[in-house]
Amino acid sequence: MSQITDDYMRSMLKTLRPYTVVLLHATPKRNEPGADKIVWEHGRRNFELRRDGKLCIVCPVSDNNTSDVKGLMILRCDAKETKRIMDEDPTVKIGIYTYDILCVESFPGDCLG
Repeated sequence: MSQITDDYMRSMLKTLRPYTVVLLHATPKRNEPGADKIVWEHGRRNFELRRDGKLCIVCPVSDNNTSDVKGLMILRCDAKETKRIMDEDPTVKIGIYTYDILCVESFPGDCLG
């Protein structure tokens, strides 16, 4: 196994790129009649965002309802663009989900295995 040198780490750190992480939180409206249909359209929109190269990773949270966090998304957008995208999400517009945005950095090409 090769050694990770300080020089290697410094060169890699120069390749970090900005991303945003979105945490989706369910509200009591998530359990109302008709919410599943809107959540389905939220999913369709996520597929569109993936297709368009804005949504890098989407992870529905399946923790058996132990928290209100229901999704994690990583977007290739700044916080302002991410807010615009999320404010247009059908589940956010009608109050099924709220969200938090975290500005992060990661290495291009990182992925889930």
